[in-house]
Amino acid sequence: MKQLVQQRVKTRATGFTLLEVMVVVVIIAIMAAAIGPKLLGNIEKASISRAGTDIKSISSQLELYKAENYQYPSTDQGLEALVTKPSGDPAPKNWRQYLNKTPMDPWENPYKYLSPGSHGDFDIYSFGPDGVQSDDDIGNWAIDK
Repeated sequence: MKQLVQQRVKTRATGFTLLEVMVVVVIIAIMAAAIGPKLLGNIEKASISRAGTDIKSISSQLELYKAENYQYPSTDQGLEALVTKPSGDPAPKNWRQYLNKTPMDPWENPYKYLSPGSHGDFDIYSFGPDGVQSDDDIGNWAIDK
């Protein structure tokens, strides 16, 4: 009889009750609700910062392209001229591959390129998180160089 009581005690001591599991789930949900918006805001800031860093890097490669080929790629040649040798005018005299792939912004849209640009020799920009031309556009003219 003593063994039977000890077995029942052991059996009852293992596992969690439904109430305990529900309490843990509610606590996790409350923490996610409190932290989630802050985390998402930081992700958006990080994406904007990454776009600025990308634009600076692409600008450096364009400067190198100009130093080696005596002019920037045309708007028609675009940033693809940094990846594959462009045809057409102006033909690059000393072309080499400057980037491994055509750059995409953090929102998976291609960066825009104009040469000559409205803000200088060239403009590189992204339409930002909304993907359309608006006040949240990120361009080389607004980034500290």
